[in-house]
Amino acid sequence: MVLLSLVQSVGNLPNLFMHKLPATARLLGGVNGQLQQQQQHFRALHSTAQPSQLQQVAAAAMPRSWLSLSMPAYKAVLVDAAGTLLVPTERTADVYLRYASKYGVQLTEYEVLRRFRSAYNTPWGQSQLRYVGDGRPFWRFIVEQSTGCCNEQLFEEVYEYYAQADAWALAPGAVQALRKLRASGIQLAVVSNFDTRLRPILAALGVDSLFDAVVVSAEVQAEKPNPVIFETALQQLGLRPGEVVHVGDDRRNDVWGARDAGVAAWLWGVDVHSFDQVARRVLLGPAAEDDEE
Repeated sequence: MVLLSLVQSVGNLPNLFMHKLPATARLLGGVNGQLQQQQQHFRALHSTAQPSQLQQVAAAAMPRSWLSLSMPAYKAVLVDAAGTLLVPTERTADVYLRYASKYGVQLTEYEVLRRFRSAYNTPWGQSQLRYVGDGRPFWRFIVEQSTGCCNEQLFEEVYEYYAQADAWALAPGAVQALRKLRASGIQLAVVSNFDTRLRPILAALGVDSLFDAVVVSAEVQAEKPNPVIFETALQQLGLRPGEVVHVGDDRRNDVWGARDAGVAAWLWGVDVHSFDQVARRVLLGPAAEDDEE
């Protein structure tokens, strides 16, 4: 009576489940004995219980990881660029001082970093977007405020440095995880507040071909957390908001922005800590979280 009270509804799974069990056991090998025991159990149940009562028992007996093998949690992954996919190879203050010292700047690393953060967090009033086209006006302001030097050549040297692939490294394990996702049929897209240097950087790093779409704020004239940039990515991928998850390192821009567009979001460094973890959660769904506990 306890068993029968647990099962309700649905159709023909009992027969299908019993026919598939032997093949599944051979495929998974290590769980062969467990599957055979469950097969005998369901045969015994089948002689007394109604077919409609058996489906839920069959589904409940399957480990969640087996059920999710062919059921990815999402059809696409959106990835932030700087701070998530891309990591600077040198500290910002080190780079600024290396170039600025040639022009007489004698600030300490601490002072440059403090000034940089202050400038970056200052509301940008020259246009609606920070990154318009190549983003030079915004970044000129940042370099000048960070170093206290208004020399145009200094700005150009710093700007061109960050246009080079050598200034950036891919997050550890990113390429392997992204390739695994693509091989599993998951679409990939970059969604980034960046200027027009981003596409050449991705190409120089050899990862541009991994992505089905690259959505750059300077090109679509919308910056995160504006949901428009996420909606643009969805349009390019041909997917609905509930079919996609976004990964980024900024709570306001990446998490709140994505969710305003109806897209699930994982905060890099908090919800997920590696691209391998991202891949497992996408491909295995809740079962991946069980494995992490």
